[in-house]
Amino acid sequence: QVQLVESGGGLVQPGGSLRLSCAASGSSPGPNTMGWYRQAPGRQRELVATINRGYTTNYADSVKGRFTISRDNGKTTVYLQMNSLKPEDTAVYYCNFYRPWDNVNYWGQGTQVTVSS
Repeated sequence: QVQLVESGGGLVQPGGSLRLSCAASGSSPGPNTMGWYRQAPGRQRELVATINRGYTTNYADSVKGRFTISRDNGKTTVYLQMNSLKPEDTAVYYCNFYRPWDNVNYWGQGTQVTVSS
C-alpha cells in the first residue's frame, strides 16, 4: 500500500507562484509514474502533469510553460512548481502514484490551490 502526503497549497494572487510537494511511502522498487491532477468545483478531475522514473514528463496544454514537474527518486517525492498562476488554476490538486506493472493508482488526499485577488 502506497501512502501519499501532499503539501504546499494555499491562496495566491494572480501572477503568483506556489510549489506543491508529494511524498510517497510504502512503494516497492520498479517503474512508476507520479503526477498531479486537479478538480475544480463542478468539473471532472483532469491531468495537470506527470513524470516517470526516467524523468519523462507530460503536461496539460493549459499549464505548459507555466508549471514544472520534477521528482526526487531517492525520496520518492514529486514536486509541482506553479508560476504565473491564473484564477482558472483554482482547484483541489491531487497527487497520483501509478504502478504500470499491475495497473494500480494511488491518490493523495488533495490540497486546495486558490488563485484570487
